[in-house]
Amino acid sequence: MTRVFTLVILSLSLLLAGCGFKLQGSYSMPAELNTLSVDSGDEYSELTRLVKERLRLSGVKLVASSEQIPAVRLLKDSLSRTTLSLYPTGNVAEYELIYHVDFAVRMPGKEAQPFSVEIRRDYLDDPRTALAKSREMEMLLREMRLQAADSLIQTLATTEIR
Repeated sequence: MTRVFTLVILSLSLLLAGCGFKLQGSYSMPAELNTLSVDSGDEYSELTRLVKERLRLSGVKLVASSEQIPAVRLLKDSLSRTTLSLYPTGNVAEYELIYHVDFAVRMPGKEAQPFSVEIRRDYLDDPRTALAKSREMEMLLREMRLQAADSLIQTLATTEIR
């Protein structure tokens, strides 16, 4: 019985490994990106902190900016919203939040290559619970930044950077 169980587990492991399955958040960075510098207009922003944290978790060594090492430059992040639905009174009931991040990757001796990441979420607004909704909005924005940082890392890991 244990042989059959072992054989089934081994077969499933080989099947998952063979199809390219990876656990979410586990990206293997290309060798040329194992050492990076991260530059931003605001070095203390939450997005910059999250990107650096995610890069470290991916095994990337972060160093000071230099012409001899690849660099990731966080250019701009913005949050916009569009109205999706209204209450019968004419007040906004639902928004679509759009968090957009522009960044560029520069390889040594080459031009910077631009990329962007966009995260979209729906947000229900209820003017009767303004305090709770402002807290919910903060948490949602944090989640969107975290997802944008993960998407940025995934872009670095899966895109051929020239």
